[in-house]
Amino acid sequence: MEAVRTCVGCRARASRSALIRVVAQDGVLVVDERAALPGRGAWVHPAPECVDTALRRRAFARALRVPAPLDTQTIEKRLNGYGNKVNGSK
Repeated sequence: MEAVRTCVGCRARASRSALIRVVAQDGVLVVDERAALPGRGAWVHPAPECVDTALRRRAFARALRVPAPLDTQTIEKRLNGYGNKVNGSK
């Protein structure tokens, strides 16, 4: 049986393979491709709607338990590229 996690954006439960793990490193949100980086992680669907909802609700900072505002440019760029790769567009 595969582990189940909750998306911080839409709050729906899904298997680990359907979500991506995000960690905070030096105040920057980083996508953890292998789910092996140290520290607390937050899980989110690789969909723009879920990421936008999580950013709007400040769910990443709450889930990761970091007090300072996080730099989200890295994750936004990465997920935009991830979405293109999944959809097959260039």
